[in-house]
Amino acid sequence: MRLLFDEHLSPKLVRRLADIFPGSAHVHGLGLRGSKDRSIWEVARANGFVLVSRDSDFEHLAMTLGAPPRVVLIRAQDGRTTVIEAVLRRRATDIESFGRDSNASLLILE
Repeated sequence: MRLLFDEHLSPKLVRRLADIFPGSAHVHGLGLRGSKDRSIWEVARANGFVLVSRDSDFEHLAMTLGAPPRVVLIRAQDGRTTVIEAVLRRRATDIESFGRDSNASLLILE
């Protein structure tokens, strides 16, 4: 499963999580810095990414448009990269299951 991290998350997550989510990317690495949410949504959809964000705008898109792409919304109070990495590692199995569920569009991690 490949994740696409939005610009509110560190690009370091791509490298740090490569062992469990190989082929993942960050919007900056795809030339999407400063892009509108809908543009990022379309890139994720067209390229088979699961979109990972802390931005509630993506929650709205997931609820309005449905999958694909699927959205993992992180609501951790502490937004440090190490904390986000720990949340994604701890919930990796849930994320993998979510990514295979054709009826799911949104997974909220707290």
